[in-house]
Amino acid sequence: MTPRGAAPDQGSLASKPGAWAELALTLPVFLGYQVGVVFLNVRNATDVVTSRLLALSHGDRLTYLELTAGIGAAMFVVFAVLGRGHPLRPGKLVQIALEGMAYAYAMATGTSWVVGKLFAGPPARAISGPFTGVVMSLGAGFYEELAFRVLLFGFGAKVLVWALAGQRVGLVGSSPSLGLRAVLVMVLWALASAAVFSGMHYVGPLGDPFDLRSFVARAVLALALTLVYATRGFAAAVWTHALYDMWVLVF
Repeated sequence: MTPRGAAPDQGSLASKPGAWAELALTLPVFLGYQVGVVFLNVRNATDVVTSRLLALSHGDRLTYLELTAGIGAAMFVVFAVLGRGHPLRPGKLVQIALEGMAYAYAMATGTSWVVGKLFAGPPARAISGPFTGVVMSLGAGFYEELAFRVLLFGFGAKVLVWALAGQRVGLVGSSPSLGLRAVLVMVLWALASAAVFSGMHYVGPLGDPFDLRSFVARAVLALALTLVYATRGFAAAVWTHALYDMWVLVF
């Protein structure tokens, strides 16, 4: 057991990284997307960074790439300074990536089974070129997990559990023992946020035509990613989402 106030053992396979380590573990996904997306005519709907960087660089790709490299370097310095006392071992990145592969495979298998049982057929899959598929998968992994798991589900669950059950909950790191009402609130909010996540894929000019099979499939995936986020952290959810999308779009 880790003493109160002591840094968690980041080398343990079962341990979840600290907050700054979580972000550091997702840096390769973030930078891979930001570098690749500038060569595409599409970007992830939750991406609020690329358009601003392109505006700052006046549309010049070289300047954009230099700004992106600067962001990466700045983030590395921030992680190194603010993450002191919570050392990040290189093997943790390998572990999180391997976990993501395992979770992604389980999600693909489980979703096909659920949707197949409900509709007697797998959900429709988008077809994409390999480069576009990889880049968009990285973007979905980082930005959608940040928007839907961290902000929508994570922050929303904290507020709702506090307001409706009178308890405080931390979804990344150690959490207090929760009462039945708090658990029920979190489960219901997980279902609602999964429906929102799925529904957002059909909204706007770039949205897909609505299909009940794909809606259910995406909702099931959102629930699985919520479970990964709540039990293993943000980095594991990002890698799982990105690798799953690569599995579907590329392989």
